[in-house]
Amino acid sequence: MKHALLVLTTLVALSVRAQAPTTSQLQAITQKHIRQSYADLQALLRIPNNAHMDGQMQPNIDWLRQAFEQRGFRVSLLNTPSNPLILAEKPLATPVKAQTGQPKTLLLYMHFDGQPVVPAQWQQPDPYEPVLKQRNPDGSWTPLDWARLQTENTSPDWRIFGRSSSDDKGPIAMLLAALTALEKEKIPQRYNLKVILDSEEEIGSPHLAQTVQANKDKLAADLLLVMDGGRHLSNLPTLIYGCRGIATVTLTTYGPRGPQHSGHYGNYAPNPALRMAQLLAGMKDEDGRVTIPGYYDGITIDESAAKLLAAVPDDPAQIDKTIGIAAPDRVGRNYQEAIQYPSLNIRGLQSAYVGKQAGTVIPDRAVAELDLRLVPESDPARLIGLVRQYIQSKGYTILDREPTEAERMQYPKLIQLQSSGEMLPFRTEIGIPEDVWLTRAMVRAFGREPVKIRMTGGSVPIVPFLRTLGIPAIHVPMVNLDNNQHAANENLRLGNYVEGVTTWLAILTN
Repeated sequence: MKHALLVLTTLVALSVRAQAPTTSQLQAITQKHIRQSYADLQALLRIPNNAHMDGQMQPNIDWLRQAFEQRGFRVSLLNTPSNPLILAEKPLATPVKAQTGQPKTLLLYMHFDGQPVVPAQWQQPDPYEPVLKQRNPDGSWTPLDWARLQTENTSPDWRIFGRSSSDDKGPIAMLLAALTALEKEKIPQRYNLKVILDSEEEIGSPHLAQTVQANKDKLAADLLLVMDGGRHLSNLPTLIYGCRGIATVTLTTYGPRGPQHSGHYGNYAPNPALRMAQLLAGMKDEDGRVTIPGYYDGITIDESAAKLLAAVPDDPAQIDKTIGIAAPDRVGRNYQEAIQYPSLNIRGLQSAYVGKQAGTVIPDRAVAELDLRLVPESDPARLIGLVRQYIQSKGYTILDREPTEAERMQYPKLIQLQSSGEMLPFRTEIGIPEDVWLTRAMVRAFGREPVKIRMTGGSVPIVPFLRTLGIPAIHVPMVNLDNNQHAANENLRLGNYVEGVTTWLAILTN
């Protein structure tokens, strides 16, 4: 009997090595090796990773270099004026014939820097010391012993709390776990692998475009996969085919040279806060649609696109409850349609003081920070130009600096406008051969079609890869959407970590 079982196990192992593992085989491999991977996740999360802080990124670079070298990768650093990017490469020993849509070389993008932390806002002593927690019936969380991850009685709903657990060290640890499992199972590599790890994504990847251009031969590939961001709100396996870009605008309106007594000068000195409010209010209607002429030019949602957007299993009531609103703006017919349009968002307002610091003054200035989320049809320079034209139509003289005394006395309505283009949008067509190949991998991993999202609202700095290398890109988000990324108590759902390893295994063996 033991001999028969040994023969059967050997035959199954040989079958897995010869062809792509099935859904049950992928999940079995994951369960066999998952517990050994938690030590790497814990070690990586323990390393502080604020790119604004001198010296914090180097220990991360050293750890990641060693981790990929241990798995047979050749690791090099792509230097920038600040922190370098990591490039890990593992070519095939012997080239194989690729099937339709299968990449000969797959390029993977992730980042290992994280948002700043304010330890006092976290419900644990140290944001860089990951804590395993279990949710209580009242919604609070109870810490668990990390050693419980080595038992078989874990819950997929447990969560690992720590900075970058979801954004974006978790997916890196999932990849390392999958690579280890493939090596131990002796499952052969299917194509050339290149992994680019960004050290400055959270500060806008200021040097990424130049670095990609300078290293385009090293980075040459057939398909770019991006493992950043969360799955669909349902937490079902998800593929995302585009993301909005972002540009920013800072507006400053001016009143008197300094704050003035509101009793003495009320009804006489123009109030810059009121003028700013009037200016901003005119940019949108009551349904939240931008009223600036031409802002939505070029945006069309044909019948085919509308069907794709409507097929996403969104629950409007759940979305509204999650974010705490009674009714949404009406820019599109549904949530997915809304994010196919460029947005104009007031991300911050400031003038004088409020609360206990409030004084009876006419402020000297008001400042508004705007972000413009971009779609492929919207050029950032054109949109910023339209905002500028709108402001001019309201009688303002626009400056790019503080006004001089002469300008204060000459122009009754002054405003300063500063702008920047930070990240460009992209969108990959659903149904191209590379998409068919990747979808097949997801179906093998989970036995069902993934949720397909045409474009997500967030931004990632990957357009330089697409333009310089001339390749398509698809997001493969793995983490839970409710992960508090960029905020206190960032977390990673344990079930998502496990399924992320399975996802990697499916992609790497497809």
